Amino acid sequence: MFELIFLIFSSVYFIQLIVFLIGTLKSFQKLKDTELPSASIIVAAKNEENNIDNCLKSLSCLEYPENKLEIIIVNDNSTDRTQEIINKYLLSDNRFKTIIPQKEIGHLKGKANAIANGILISKNEIILTTDADCSVSKTWAKTIASYYTENVAMVHGYTNQNENSLFEAMQSKDFLYLLGVAAGTMNLGKPLSCIGNNMSYRRKVYNEVGGYENIPFSVTEDFKLLMAVYGLKKYKIIYPIDSDSLVTSAPCPDIKTLYLQKKRWGIGGLDSDIIGFGVMAMGFATHLGLLMSPFFFSQVTVMIASLKFIVDYFFLNIIHKKLNMTLKFKYFIIFEFYYIFYVLALPFMVLLSPKVSWKGREFNRKEK
Repeated sequence: MFELIFLIFSSVYFIQLIVFLIGTLKSFQKLKDTELPSASIIVAAKNEENNIDNCLKSLSCLEYPENKLEIIIVNDNSTDRTQEIINKYLLSDNRFKTIIPQKEIGHLKGKANAIANGILISKNEIILTTDADCSVSKTWAKTIASYYTENVAMVHGYTNQNENSLFEAMQSKDFLYLLGVAAGTMNLGKPLSCIGNNMSYRRKVYNEVGGYENIPFSVTEDFKLLMAVYGLKKYKIIYPIDSDSLVTSAPCPDIKTLYLQKKRWGIGGLDSDIIGFGVMAMGFATHLGLLMSPFFFSQVTVMIASLKFIVDYFFLNIIHKKLNMTLKFKYFIIFEFYYIFYVLALPFMVLLSPKVSWKGREFNRKEK
């Protein structure tokens, strides 16, 4: 009986992954450089003195048509040297602007409030966001903006992470795997998730949904904005896989920070619909079967477990190749074992407490 149940769940998991890959590889029309819309980049930073210099340096190297780009750094009331570092770039590049939020907009708190304040002083047609612990490629902004053909409301991009150790590489594979799933579903017309460190949207559509202040509170504000735009049912939302729009993020430095990050994402995922919960449930059931398979050892369970590793590798390897990256097998193996326990632990992490601690602030999912 176990073999049959394991086979059914894993078969659906395999089919899902193939469907996700089809969506991930979907191509989209692009604008020429001479047709690029004006763009505003918003970066929220709170006590990022250890990361923000790399971020601002990469932003200063961006290629974009003259007088069509502004870069707004929102210092979210930092108490370290963040503003001092920002000031260096204000003096050397007139595309940079900065603001320190003096008020909360509506119910907004933390990062969502910082981004909303940045958008208020911005002026351009397309809004791009990334994080202060990220570095962007010099072609990032113009590549993302080039996908804003007629009726496109949001464009998302991929993020990897630095891979200077097994712990960092494990997180990077996790990012690319999850974003591959997010891109696949989004490009097939059913967005399930996104990440705010490589995200963009049209200003007029942002205003149409009422901005962050008109969206119910969430610990994952980028996902809520995505679903608000999707709810309009009249715009295209796309997730092209393009190495020229890649963003590189600093990984979590330790297990505790990684736990807090995953818990925040998991609690944010509670706002998903039945399809999102279905995808998560299928992943949980398949990985639970994988963990239990040694207790029901047989040729069938070995075959299913082996096929699961092969399909996951195939999925991740194609994503890496499309992003001009190399998937090292030792990193993939570490990721696979980590992913089994992470997927199984996440529901319990979320159910133990609705509170989220992130960037020195505490939030409750039910806050208003």
